Amino acid sequence: MESIQEIYKRRWLIFTAITMCTFISCVDASSVNVALPGMADELGVTMASIEWVVTAYTLVIICLILVFGKLGDTIGKDKVFKAGILGFLAGAAICFSAQNYGMLVIGRVVEGVGSAATMANSQGLIVQVFPAHERGKALGLSGSTVALGTMVGPSLGGFIVSLLNWNWIFAMDIPIALLSFALCSKFLPKFDDAKQDYRVDVGGALLFMVMILCVYTGVKFLQAGSAYYLYCVLLLAAAFVFGRMFVRWEKKSDHPLLNLDMFRNKLFVVSVFCAMLMFFSMSGVLFLQSFYLQKVQMLDAAHTGMLMMVSSVTMFVVAPFSGQLSDKIGSELICFVGLCIATGALLILSALGVDSSLLIYVAGAILLSMGNAMFQSPNTSLIMSNVGKHQTGIAGSINGLARNLGNVFGISLSTVFLYNIMSAKLGYPVMSFSPGEEEAFVTGMQWVCRFMACTSFTGAVLTGIRWRKRKEKK
Repeated sequence: MESIQEIYKRRWLIFTAITMCTFISCVDASSVNVALPGMADELGVTMASIEWVVTAYTLVIICLILVFGKLGDTIGKDKVFKAGILGFLAGAAICFSAQNYGMLVIGRVVEGVGSAATMANSQGLIVQVFPAHERGKALGLSGSTVALGTMVGPSLGGFIVSLLNWNWIFAMDIPIALLSFALCSKFLPKFDDAKQDYRVDVGGALLFMVMILCVYTGVKFLQAGSAYYLYCVLLLAAAFVFGRMFVRWEKKSDHPLLNLDMFRNKLFVVSVFCAMLMFFSMSGVLFLQSFYLQKVQMLDAAHTGMLMMVSSVTMFVVAPFSGQLSDKIGSELICFVGLCIATGALLILSALGVDSSLLIYVAGAILLSMGNAMFQSPNTSLIMSNVGKHQTGIAGSINGLARNLGNVFGISLSTVFLYNIMSAKLGYPVMSFSPGEEEAFVTGMQWVCRFMACTSFTGAVLTGIRWRKRKEKK
Protein backbone atom coordinates (compact mmCIF):
# COMPACT_ATOMS: atom_id res chain seq x y z
CA MET A 1 0.00 0.00 0.00
CA GLU A 2 1.54 3.31 -1.08
CA SER A 3 1.65 6.28 1.26
CA ILE A 4 -0.90 9.05 1.12
CA GLN A 5 1.89 11.51 0.22
CA GLU A 6 2.73 9.48 -2.88
CA ILE A 7 -0.94 9.56 -3.86
CA TYR A 8 -1.11 13.34 -3.33
CA LYS A 9 1.83 13.82 -5.72
CA ARG A 10 -0.16 12.44 -8.67
CA ARG A 11 -3.56 13.72 -7.55
CA TRP A 12 -4.10 15.82 -10.71
CA LEU A 13 -3.40 12.85 -12.96
CA ILE A 14 -5.97 10.87 -10.99
CA PHE A 15 -8.38 13.82 -11.20
CA THR A 16 -7.93 13.93 -14.99
CA ALA A 17 -8.67 10.21 -15.31
CA ILE A 18 -11.83 10.49 -13.18
CA THR A 19 -13.24 13.66 -14.73
CA MET A 20 -12.57 12.43 -18.26
CA CYS A 21 -15.22 9.76 -17.64
CA THR A 22 -17.53 12.34 -16.03
CA PHE A 23 -17.12 14.65 -19.02
CA ILE A 24 -17.98 12.06 -21.66
CA SER A 25 -20.99 10.85 -19.62
CA CYS A 26 -22.35 14.42 -19.56
CA VAL A 27 -21.66 14.90 -23.27
CA ASP A 28 -23.45 11.63 -24.01
CA ALA A 29 -26.49 12.44 -21.86
CA SER A 30 -26.95 15.98 -23.23
CA SER A 31 -26.23 15.14 -26.89
CA VAL A 32 -28.79 12.31 -26.98
CA ASN A 33 -31.60 14.83 -26.39
CA VAL A 34 -30.76 16.54 -29.69
CA ALA A 35 -30.95 13.24 -31.59
CA LEU A 36 -34.29 12.01 -30.21
CA PRO A 37 -36.49 13.24 -33.13
CA GLY A 38 -34.16 11.63 -35.68
CA MET A 39 -34.05 8.41 -33.68
CA ALA A 40 -37.86 8.28 -33.56
CA ASP A 41 -38.17 8.80 -37.33
CA GLU A 42 -35.52 6.27 -38.31
CA LEU A 43 -36.63 3.57 -35.86
CA GLY A 44 -40.33 4.12 -36.58
CA VAL A 45 -41.46 4.78 -33.01
CA THR A 46 -43.50 7.55 -31.39
CA MET A 47 -42.02 10.42 -29.40
CA ALA A 48 -43.55 8.90 -26.27
CA SER A 49 -41.63 5.67 -26.92
CA ILE A 50 -38.34 7.36 -27.80
CA GLU A 51 -38.43 9.15 -24.42
CA TRP A 52 -37.46 5.79 -22.90
CA VAL A 53 -34.00 6.27 -24.42
CA VAL A 54 -33.56 9.00 -21.80
CA THR A 55 -35.88 7.63 -19.12
CA ALA A 56 -34.30 4.15 -19.00
CA TYR A 57 -30.84 5.67 -18.52
CA THR A 58 -31.97 8.01 -15.72
CA LEU A 59 -34.08 5.41 -13.95
CA VAL A 60 -31.27 2.84 -13.84
CA ILE A 61 -28.93 5.42 -12.31
CA ILE A 62 -31.44 6.37 -9.60
CA CYS A 63 -32.13 2.71 -8.74
CA LEU A 64 -28.50 1.55 -8.61
CA ILE A 65 -26.47 4.51 -7.41
CA LEU A 66 -26.71 3.58 -3.71
CA VAL A 67 -25.81 -0.05 -4.46
CA PHE A 68 -22.62 0.97 -6.25
CA GLY A 69 -21.76 3.50 -3.56
CA LYS A 70 -21.97 0.78 -0.93
CA LEU A 71 -19.92 -1.57 -3.11
CA GLY A 72 -17.28 1.13 -3.47
CA ASP A 73 -16.99 1.43 0.31
CA THR A 74 -16.94 -2.36 0.62
CA ILE A 75 -14.64 -3.70 -2.10
CA GLY A 76 -12.85 -0.52 -3.20
CA LYS A 77 -13.93 2.59 -5.07
CA ASP A 78 -11.20 2.12 -7.67
CA LYS A 79 -12.55 -1.32 -8.64
CA VAL A 80 -16.16 -0.19 -8.89
CA PHE A 81 -15.24 2.99 -10.77
CA LYS A 82 -13.20 1.09 -13.37
CA ALA A 83 -15.96 -1.51 -13.73
CA GLY A 84 -18.38 1.38 -14.29
CA ILE A 85 -16.22 2.73 -17.12
CA LEU A 86 -16.28 -0.70 -18.78
CA GLY A 87 -20.07 -0.86 -18.34
CA PHE A 88 -20.51 2.57 -19.90
CA LEU A 89 -18.16 1.55 -22.72
CA ALA A 90 -20.16 -1.63 -23.39
CA GLY A 91 -23.44 0.32 -23.41
CA ALA A 92 -22.03 2.90 -25.85
CA ALA A 93 -20.88 0.09 -28.15
CA ILE A 94 -24.35 -1.50 -28.08
CA CYS A 95 -26.01 1.86 -28.85
CA PHE A 96 -23.53 2.54 -31.67
CA SER A 97 -24.33 -0.79 -33.31
CA ALA A 98 -28.08 -0.67 -32.54
CA GLN A 99 -30.29 -1.31 -35.57
CA ASN A 100 -33.64 -1.34 -33.76
CA TYR A 101 -35.44 0.34 -30.88
CA GLY A 102 -35.11 -2.55 -28.43
CA MET A 103 -31.35 -2.80 -28.87
CA LEU A 104 -30.98 0.96 -28.37
CA VAL A 105 -32.91 0.90 -25.08
CA ILE A 106 -30.86 -2.10 -23.88
CA GLY A 107 -27.69 -0.19 -24.69
CA ARG A 108 -28.91 2.82 -22.71
CA VAL A 109 -29.73 0.57 -19.74
CA VAL A 110 -26.19 -0.84 -19.81
CA GLU A 111 -24.82 2.70 -20.08
CA GLY A 112 -26.94 3.66 -17.07
CA VAL A 113 -25.48 0.82 -15.02
CA GLY A 114 -21.96 1.98 -15.86
CA SER A 115 -22.76 5.64 -15.17
CA ALA A 116 -24.32 4.75 -11.80
CA ALA A 117 -21.08 3.00 -10.77
CA THR A 118 -18.84 5.90 -11.81
CA MET A 119 -21.18 8.60 -10.48
CA ALA A 120 -21.44 6.87 -7.11
CA ASN A 121 -17.68 6.79 -6.53
CA SER A 122 -16.18 9.77 -8.38
CA GLN A 123 -16.65 12.25 -5.52
CA GLY A 124 -15.39 9.76 -2.94
CA LEU A 125 -12.24 9.15 -4.98
CA ILE A 126 -11.58 12.88 -5.40
CA VAL A 127 -12.00 13.45 -1.66
CA GLN A 128 -9.55 10.65 -0.85
CA VAL A 129 -6.79 11.66 -3.27
CA PHE A 130 -6.75 15.38 -2.39
CA PRO A 131 -5.63 16.95 0.90
CA ALA A 132 -8.34 18.67 2.91
CA HIS A 133 -7.23 22.19 1.93
CA GLU A 134 -7.69 21.41 -1.80
CA ARG A 135 -10.89 19.36 -1.81
CA GLY A 136 -13.20 22.28 -2.45
CA LYS A 137 -11.07 23.37 -5.41
CA ALA A 138 -11.03 19.83 -6.85
CA LEU A 139 -14.78 19.38 -6.40
CA GLY A 140 -15.33 22.79 -8.01
CA LEU A 141 -13.26 21.81 -11.03
CA SER A 142 -15.22 18.56 -11.20
CA GLY A 143 -18.40 20.65 -11.32
CA SER A 144 -16.88 22.67 -14.17
CA THR A 145 -16.28 19.42 -16.05
CA VAL A 146 -19.99 18.59 -15.72
CA ALA A 147 -20.93 22.08 -16.95
CA LEU A 148 -18.50 21.83 -19.88
CA GLY A 149 -19.86 18.41 -20.91
CA THR A 150 -23.44 19.67 -20.70
CA MET A 151 -22.48 22.73 -22.75
CA VAL A 152 -20.59 20.83 -25.45
CA GLY A 153 -23.08 17.94 -25.77
CA PRO A 154 -26.02 19.58 -27.59
CA SER A 155 -23.90 21.44 -30.14
CA LEU A 156 -21.63 18.45 -30.78
CA GLY A 157 -24.62 16.10 -30.98
CA GLY A 158 -26.39 18.42 -33.43
CA PHE A 159 -23.27 18.64 -35.58
CA ILE A 160 -22.85 14.84 -35.66
CA VAL A 161 -26.53 14.21 -36.45
CA SER A 162 -26.46 16.76 -39.28
CA LEU A 163 -23.46 15.05 -40.92
CA LEU A 164 -23.78 11.40 -39.91
CA ASN A 165 -26.26 8.91 -38.50
CA TRP A 166 -27.38 9.33 -34.86
CA ASN A 167 -25.45 6.15 -33.95
CA TRP A 168 -22.22 8.12 -34.25
CA ILE A 169 -23.12 10.12 -31.15
CA PHE A 170 -22.24 7.00 -29.15
CA ALA A 171 -19.09 6.32 -31.18
CA MET A 172 -17.38 9.38 -29.71
CA ASP A 173 -17.82 7.88 -26.21
CA ILE A 174 -15.68 4.83 -26.97
CA PRO A 175 -12.14 6.29 -27.39
CA ILE A 176 -12.50 8.70 -24.45
CA ALA A 177 -13.89 5.94 -22.18
CA LEU A 178 -11.00 3.67 -23.21
CA LEU A 179 -8.46 6.39 -22.42
CA SER A 180 -10.14 7.08 -19.06
CA PHE A 181 -10.00 3.36 -18.20
CA ALA A 182 -6.31 3.16 -19.18
CA LEU A 183 -5.43 6.19 -17.02
CA CYS A 184 -7.47 4.89 -14.08
CA SER A 185 -5.80 1.48 -14.34
CA LYS A 186 -2.39 3.14 -14.21
CA PHE A 187 -2.89 5.90 -11.66
CA LEU A 188 -5.85 5.09 -9.38
CA PRO A 189 -4.57 4.01 -5.96
CA LYS A 190 -5.80 1.00 -4.01
CA PHE A 191 -6.89 2.16 -0.58
CA ASP A 192 -6.64 -0.05 2.49
CA ASP A 193 -10.02 1.04 3.91
CA ALA A 194 -11.99 -1.37 1.69
CA LYS A 195 -13.49 -4.14 3.81
CA GLN A 196 -13.01 -6.90 1.25
CA ASP A 197 -16.47 -8.13 2.21
CA TYR A 198 -18.38 -8.97 -0.95
CA ARG A 199 -21.75 -9.48 0.69
CA VAL A 200 -24.48 -7.32 -0.79
CA ASP A 201 -27.70 -6.37 0.98
CA VAL A 202 -29.91 -7.84 -1.75
CA GLY A 203 -33.15 -7.45 0.21
CA GLY A 204 -32.45 -3.80 0.99
CA ALA A 205 -31.40 -3.11 -2.59
CA LEU A 206 -34.62 -4.64 -3.97
CA LEU A 207 -36.84 -2.73 -1.54
CA PHE A 208 -35.04 0.50 -2.41
CA MET A 209 -35.45 -0.11 -6.15
CA VAL A 210 -39.17 -0.87 -5.83
CA MET A 211 -39.62 2.28 -3.74
CA ILE A 212 -37.80 4.40 -6.33
CA LEU A 213 -39.78 2.86 -9.19
CA CYS A 214 -43.05 3.68 -7.39
CA VAL A 215 -41.95 7.28 -6.80
CA TYR A 216 -40.72 7.74 -10.36
CA THR A 217 -43.84 6.22 -11.95
CA GLY A 218 -46.09 8.17 -9.61
CA VAL A 219 -44.46 11.44 -10.63
CA LYS A 220 -44.86 10.51 -14.31
CA PHE A 221 -48.59 9.89 -13.74
CA LEU A 222 -48.75 13.29 -12.05
CA GLN A 223 -47.52 14.83 -15.31
CA ALA A 224 -50.16 12.96 -17.34
CA GLY A 225 -53.07 15.04 -16.04
CA SER A 226 -55.88 14.97 -13.49
CA ALA A 227 -57.32 11.71 -14.89
CA TYR A 228 -54.22 9.93 -13.56
CA TYR A 229 -53.96 11.62 -10.14
CA LEU A 230 -55.46 8.59 -8.37
CA TYR A 231 -52.74 6.33 -9.80
CA CYS A 232 -50.19 8.87 -8.65
CA VAL A 233 -51.53 8.85 -5.09
CA LEU A 234 -51.63 5.04 -4.98
CA LEU A 235 -48.07 4.73 -6.27
CA LEU A 236 -46.72 7.34 -3.86
CA ALA A 237 -48.54 5.56 -1.02
CA ALA A 238 -46.91 2.30 -2.14
CA ALA A 239 -43.55 4.08 -2.21
CA PHE A 240 -44.12 5.19 1.38
CA VAL A 241 -44.91 1.62 2.44
CA PHE A 242 -41.84 0.19 0.70
CA GLY A 243 -39.78 3.01 2.19
CA ARG A 244 -40.85 2.04 5.69
CA MET A 245 -40.07 -1.60 4.90
CA PHE A 246 -36.65 -0.54 3.62
CA VAL A 247 -35.84 1.37 6.82
CA ARG A 248 -36.89 -1.56 9.02
CA TRP A 249 -34.87 -3.97 6.90
CA GLU A 250 -31.78 -1.79 7.09
CA LYS A 251 -32.03 -1.53 10.88
CA LYS A 252 -32.00 -5.33 11.18
CA SER A 253 -29.45 -6.09 8.46
CA ASP A 254 -25.92 -7.15 9.43
CA HIS A 255 -24.49 -5.45 6.31
CA PRO A 256 -27.02 -2.74 5.40
CA LEU A 257 -27.06 -1.03 2.05
CA LEU A 258 -27.47 2.31 3.83
CA ASN A 259 -26.07 2.98 7.29
CA LEU A 260 -28.93 4.93 8.84
CA ASP A 261 -26.63 6.28 11.56
CA MET A 262 -25.34 8.71 8.93
CA PHE A 263 -28.67 10.52 9.13
CA ARG A 264 -28.17 11.29 12.80
CA ASN A 265 -25.64 13.87 11.64
CA LYS A 266 -27.82 16.96 11.20
CA LEU A 267 -25.24 18.78 9.07
CA PHE A 268 -25.12 15.86 6.64
CA VAL A 269 -28.93 15.65 6.41
CA VAL A 270 -29.38 19.41 5.91
CA SER A 271 -26.65 19.48 3.24
CA VAL A 272 -28.24 16.62 1.27
CA PHE A 273 -31.73 18.12 1.61
CA CYS A 274 -30.53 21.55 0.46
CA ALA A 275 -28.84 19.91 -2.55
CA MET A 276 -32.15 18.34 -3.55
CA LEU A 277 -33.95 21.69 -3.09
CA MET A 278 -31.39 23.46 -5.27
CA PHE A 279 -31.66 20.97 -8.14
CA PHE A 280 -35.44 20.93 -7.74
CA SER A 281 -35.54 24.72 -8.18
CA MET A 282 -33.06 24.81 -11.07
CA SER A 283 -34.41 21.96 -13.19
CA GLY A 284 -38.04 23.01 -13.06
CA VAL A 285 -37.33 26.53 -14.27
CA LEU A 286 -34.65 25.68 -16.84
CA PHE A 287 -36.98 23.08 -18.39
CA LEU A 288 -39.56 25.80 -19.11
CA GLN A 289 -37.05 28.34 -20.45
CA SER A 290 -36.62 26.50 -23.76
CA PHE A 291 -40.38 26.69 -24.39
CA TYR A 292 -40.43 30.35 -23.40
CA LEU A 293 -37.62 31.28 -25.78
CA GLN A 294 -38.94 29.28 -28.76
CA LYS A 295 -42.73 29.52 -28.35
CA VAL A 296 -43.10 32.96 -26.77
CA GLN A 297 -40.03 34.89 -27.92
CA MET A 298 -40.17 33.01 -31.26
CA LEU A 299 -36.44 32.25 -31.44
CA ASP A 300 -35.17 29.38 -33.53
CA ALA A 301 -33.47 26.34 -31.98
CA ALA A 302 -29.95 27.59 -32.75
CA HIS A 303 -30.42 30.95 -31.00
CA THR A 304 -32.23 29.28 -28.12
CA GLY A 305 -29.31 26.88 -27.65
CA MET A 306 -26.83 29.76 -27.68
CA LEU A 307 -28.80 31.68 -25.04
CA MET A 308 -29.21 28.63 -22.83
CA MET A 309 -25.45 27.97 -23.05
CA VAL A 310 -25.07 31.04 -20.84
CA SER A 311 -25.93 28.86 -17.85
CA SER A 312 -23.28 26.23 -18.60
CA VAL A 313 -20.59 28.84 -19.32
CA THR A 314 -21.34 30.61 -16.03
CA MET A 315 -21.11 27.37 -14.05
CA PHE A 316 -17.89 26.41 -15.83
CA VAL A 317 -16.28 29.71 -14.80
CA VAL A 318 -17.66 30.12 -11.27
CA ALA A 319 -17.54 26.56 -9.86
CA PRO A 320 -13.73 26.29 -9.46
CA PHE A 321 -13.53 29.67 -7.72
CA SER A 322 -16.33 28.84 -5.27
CA GLY A 323 -14.67 25.51 -4.44
CA GLN A 324 -11.28 27.15 -3.93
CA LEU A 325 -12.82 29.91 -1.79
CA SER A 326 -14.58 27.33 0.39
CA ASP A 327 -11.17 25.79 1.17
CA LYS A 328 -10.10 29.15 2.61
CA ILE A 329 -13.15 30.53 4.43
CA GLY A 330 -15.38 27.48 4.90
CA SER A 331 -18.37 26.19 2.99
CA GLU A 332 -21.43 27.34 4.92
CA LEU A 333 -21.20 31.07 4.08
CA ILE A 334 -20.66 30.41 0.36
CA CYS A 335 -23.58 27.95 0.27
CA PHE A 336 -25.80 30.55 1.94
CA VAL A 337 -24.78 33.31 -0.49
CA GLY A 338 -25.23 30.96 -3.46
CA LEU A 339 -28.78 30.07 -2.45
CA CYS A 340 -29.64 33.73 -1.85
CA ILE A 341 -28.35 34.65 -5.33
CA ALA A 342 -30.37 31.77 -6.84
CA THR A 343 -33.49 32.99 -5.03
CA GLY A 344 -33.01 36.50 -6.39
CA ALA A 345 -32.42 35.11 -9.89
CA LEU A 346 -35.68 33.14 -9.77
CA LEU A 347 -37.55 36.29 -8.79
CA ILE A 348 -35.98 38.10 -11.76
CA LEU A 349 -37.09 35.28 -14.08
CA SER A 350 -40.58 35.49 -12.60
CA ALA A 351 -40.81 39.00 -14.08
CA LEU A 352 -40.47 37.72 -17.66
CA GLY A 353 -43.45 38.54 -19.83
CA VAL A 354 -44.54 38.02 -23.43
CA ASP A 355 -42.69 41.13 -24.66
CA SER A 356 -39.84 41.20 -22.14
CA SER A 357 -36.31 42.03 -23.20
CA LEU A 358 -34.02 39.03 -23.54
CA LEU A 359 -31.58 40.89 -21.29
CA ILE A 360 -33.86 40.05 -18.36
CA TYR A 361 -33.64 36.37 -19.26
CA VAL A 362 -29.84 36.52 -19.65
CA ALA A 363 -29.43 38.33 -16.31
CA GLY A 364 -31.66 35.81 -14.52
CA ALA A 365 -29.98 32.80 -16.17
CA ILE A 366 -26.47 34.05 -15.30
CA LEU A 367 -27.38 34.76 -11.67
CA LEU A 368 -29.21 31.43 -11.30
CA SER A 369 -26.21 29.50 -12.63
CA MET A 370 -23.84 31.57 -10.51
CA GLY A 371 -25.84 30.77 -7.39
CA ASN A 372 -25.93 27.09 -8.31
CA ALA A 373 -22.17 27.01 -8.97
CA MET A 374 -21.42 28.81 -5.70
CA PHE A 375 -23.59 26.32 -3.80
CA GLN A 376 -22.72 22.97 -5.36
CA SER A 377 -19.00 22.50 -4.74
CA PRO A 378 -18.93 23.78 -1.12
CA ASN A 379 -22.10 21.82 -0.28
CA THR A 380 -20.62 18.63 -1.74
CA SER A 381 -17.49 19.27 0.31
CA LEU A 382 -19.66 19.57 3.43
CA ILE A 383 -21.45 16.31 2.64
CA MET A 384 -18.25 14.38 2.04
CA SER A 385 -16.40 15.83 5.05
CA ASN A 386 -19.14 14.83 7.49
CA VAL A 387 -18.73 11.07 7.00
CA GLY A 388 -15.86 8.70 7.70
CA LYS A 389 -13.47 7.76 4.89
CA HIS A 390 -15.10 4.31 4.71
CA GLN A 391 -18.45 5.98 3.94
CA THR A 392 -17.46 8.43 1.19
CA GLY A 393 -18.78 6.10 -1.51
CA ILE A 394 -22.28 5.89 -0.06
CA ALA A 395 -22.21 9.63 0.80
CA GLY A 396 -21.39 10.50 -2.81
CA SER A 397 -24.17 8.17 -3.92
CA ILE A 398 -26.69 9.88 -1.65
CA ASN A 399 -25.60 13.24 -3.05
CA GLY A 400 -26.04 11.94 -6.62
CA LEU A 401 -29.42 10.48 -5.72
CA ALA A 402 -30.53 13.83 -4.26
CA ARG A 403 -29.48 15.55 -7.50
CA ASN A 404 -31.34 13.12 -9.75
CA LEU A 405 -34.49 13.08 -7.60
CA GLY A 406 -34.43 16.89 -7.46
CA ASN A 407 -34.27 17.01 -11.25
CA VAL A 408 -37.10 14.49 -11.71
CA PHE A 409 -39.43 16.14 -9.20
CA GLY A 410 -38.52 19.65 -10.34
CA ILE A 411 -39.41 19.04 -13.98
CA SER A 412 -42.52 17.00 -13.19
CA LEU A 413 -44.05 19.31 -10.59
CA SER A 414 -43.23 22.47 -12.54
CA THR A 415 -45.16 21.17 -15.56
CA VAL A 416 -48.10 20.11 -13.37
CA PHE A 417 -48.13 23.53 -11.73
CA LEU A 418 -47.83 25.26 -15.12
CA TYR A 419 -50.69 23.42 -16.82
CA ASN A 420 -53.03 23.83 -13.85
CA ILE A 421 -52.48 27.59 -13.85
CA MET A 422 -52.86 27.73 -17.64
CA SER A 423 -56.11 25.74 -17.40
CA ALA A 424 -57.48 28.11 -14.74
CA LYS A 425 -56.58 31.18 -16.82
CA LEU A 426 -57.93 29.82 -20.13
CA GLY A 427 -61.07 28.26 -18.67
CA TYR A 428 -60.47 24.83 -20.20
CA PRO A 429 -58.03 21.99 -19.42
CA VAL A 430 -54.67 22.05 -21.23
CA MET A 431 -51.80 19.57 -21.19
CA SER A 432 -49.61 21.23 -23.84
CA PHE A 433 -48.64 24.64 -25.15
CA SER A 434 -50.46 25.71 -28.33
CA PRO A 435 -50.28 28.94 -30.40
CA GLY A 436 -52.46 31.68 -28.92
CA GLU A 437 -51.80 30.56 -25.33
CA GLU A 438 -48.66 32.66 -24.80
CA GLU A 439 -50.19 34.88 -22.09
CA ALA A 440 -51.44 31.87 -20.14
CA PHE A 441 -48.07 30.12 -20.48
CA VAL A 442 -46.16 33.16 -19.24
CA THR A 443 -48.54 33.53 -16.27
CA GLY A 444 -47.98 29.87 -15.36
CA MET A 445 -44.22 30.18 -15.79
CA GLN A 446 -44.14 33.26 -13.55
CA TRP A 447 -45.87 31.39 -10.74
CA VAL A 448 -43.55 28.40 -11.20
CA CYS A 449 -40.56 30.73 -10.82
CA ARG A 450 -42.07 32.25 -7.67
CA PHE A 451 -42.72 28.81 -6.21
CA MET A 452 -39.16 27.72 -7.01
CA ALA A 453 -37.86 30.95 -5.45
CA CYS A 454 -39.66 29.98 -2.22
CA THR A 455 -38.06 26.53 -2.42
CA SER A 456 -34.61 28.02 -2.93
CA PHE A 457 -35.21 30.50 -0.09
CA THR A 458 -36.13 27.59 2.20
CA GLY A 459 -32.72 26.08 1.43
CA ALA A 460 -31.07 29.45 2.14
CA VAL A 461 -32.82 29.68 5.53
CA LEU A 462 -31.75 26.15 6.47
CA THR A 463 -28.19 26.87 5.35
CA GLY A 464 -28.17 30.14 7.31
CA ILE A 465 -29.33 28.35 10.47
CA ARG A 466 -26.68 25.68 9.91
CA TRP A 467 -24.00 28.35 9.46
CA ARG A 468 -25.05 30.23 12.62
CA LYS A 469 -25.07 27.09 14.76
CA ARG A 470 -21.64 26.07 13.49
CA LYS A 471 -20.31 29.53 14.40
CA GLU A 472 -21.84 29.30 17.88
CA LYS A 473 -20.34 25.85 18.37
CA LYS A 474 -16.89 27.10 17.35
